[in-house]
Amino acid sequence: MTRKIELKDLRSQTWFGASGQPGNHKSYRTKQMGFTSEDFQGKPVIGILSTWSDLNSCHTHFPQRIEEIKRGIWQEGGFPVVMPTLSVGETYVRPSTLIYRNLLAMDAEEILRSHPIDGVVLLGGCDKTTPGLIMGAASMNIPAIFVPAGAMLRGHFREKWMLGTGSSTWGALADFRAGKIDEKTWRAFGEGTARSPGTCNTMGTASTMTSLADVLGLTLPGASSIPAVDARHSQMASLCGRRIVEMVWEDLRPKDVVSRASFLNAVIADMALSGSTNSLIHLIAMARRLGLELTLDDFAAASESVPVICNVQPSGSYLMEDFFYAGGLLALLKRLEGHLDLSCMTVTGKTLGENIADAAVYNDDVIRTAENPVYGAGGLVVIRGNLAPRGAVIKRAAADPKLQKHTGPAVVFRNFKDMLARVDDPDLPVTADSVLVLQDAGPVGAPGMPEWGMLPIPKKLLEQGVRDMVRISDARMSGTSYGTCILHVCPESRVGGPLAFVRDGDLISLDVEGRVLDLLVDEAELEERRKAWVAPPPHYERGFGSLHIEHVLQADEGCDLDFLARPGTIPDPEARFS
Repeated sequence: MTRKIELKDLRSQTWFGASGQPGNHKSYRTKQMGFTSEDFQGKPVIGILSTWSDLNSCHTHFPQRIEEIKRGIWQEGGFPVVMPTLSVGETYVRPSTLIYRNLLAMDAEEILRSHPIDGVVLLGGCDKTTPGLIMGAASMNIPAIFVPAGAMLRGHFREKWMLGTGSSTWGALADFRAGKIDEKTWRAFGEGTARSPGTCNTMGTASTMTSLADVLGLTLPGASSIPAVDARHSQMASLCGRRIVEMVWEDLRPKDVVSRASFLNAVIADMALSGSTNSLIHLIAMARRLGLELTLDDFAAASESVPVICNVQPSGSYLMEDFFYAGGLLALLKRLEGHLDLSCMTVTGKTLGENIADAAVYNDDVIRTAENPVYGAGGLVVIRGNLAPRGAVIKRAAADPKLQKHTGPAVVFRNFKDMLARVDDPDLPVTADSVLVLQDAGPVGAPGMPEWGMLPIPKKLLEQGVRDMVRISDARMSGTSYGTCILHVCPESRVGGPLAFVRDGDLISLDVEGRVLDLLVDEAELEERRKAWVAPPPHYERGFGSLHIEHVLQADEGCDLDFLARPGTIPDPEARFS
């Protein structure tokens, strides 16, 4: 290992290396915790930012991983310190984890700024923890490596052995609501899909975002594909501990690793994975934290040329465990190498091309060829029109082809509570041709753009066998979800976007192939509705929620807080303080 910097140049030395009382104070307070001078003096201090929590079931194995990361740091001559951060467990957090992604990013950035940290291991995986940690570390720009949580094992229930967390349970819920299975069966089915530590075993938001962090070069190569409980996951964690110490001496930082070309590679991989629609928001936000430009147009361009070759639920048949055995992300990237910039740097100090040089596919049905894709192109599609002038997104590969060119009358729900109260009303004027519209579910509106975009099919239609409808909202949806759901309609209804002016019975035209979403209402009538529209009162009057609704950007800009998305100078910490 060639060192670019000396001990005196480390950030931690402005704390521990300060002359006189300031430095001595840090030294004896560290010894108070049972460490000796040999443990920490003359060594880089490595922070381990942990998103472990008793209310984050995806991360229950993190206490063990932390010890394995520590082992690697000690072995390479570093001094590990664990720094708990906001956990943001997708299952439990209300009203929306997207609000708290930004708080986690702020938390991570300020922890790193205010403590004697030379390099950091980011320990996350559950949906928003990956972008939140990376956004914070990118803004701070000290050497950083990401340890993905890994996916849980395959789901099993009775004779069914390929059950996906989320994706399979959505279908079971529809059957339960339609009266096809009883509640006991429905509950047992769900329990069978979540049977080990780790994130969702489908290509939901968690596996999408850890895969894309891998493509960006922020993990050890292929780390994102290793199942959470596989012994190789423990080995990877320890190797990350060793590698981050080397990165500190090499002074290899996120802005040295990640470029716009890295993000374009991630967008291409996202299309081939048929990744979560949430990825558009997160990648744009992450790019902006690094001072890089990424827009919906970049996703639209990739959508035209990249086939879906990852045959994993919800767009395919298999699960993340199968993806790993088939060769994992590196094998998929090898098949995409003609689309990629292979010169992009990674945390290994090697290029992406070098990292995938020996990758191979071991199951051609799980990781398809371009000649035999799961979907020809456009797994994720950006659409625009007078209903979404700044864009919306649909996961086309998980939608009913028959509904992708459709015109139908709107059935409008003013907000989520209105939808819950009326969607199963037998007298609701709805047919299979109707277009379900949910308003007031965007970044400001809901608040925080919750995963409400997979609106439930009305019960009376479920009983008739209907399993998909056109659904439109300014909300997000779970990456494990499926259906003809148009999401992230921008600008959102709460700030006066066109979605706010849709009324029951209005005709809405969707043409996914043509990338168009239009409200078929005369412009003069729409202008009258604009004039009559009154913005609802804010959800919050204090706390972080108030800060969020005042400063959050729209979906096409990544839903970050405006003052955090701006590039700026990171101040040096105080060199001397008591």
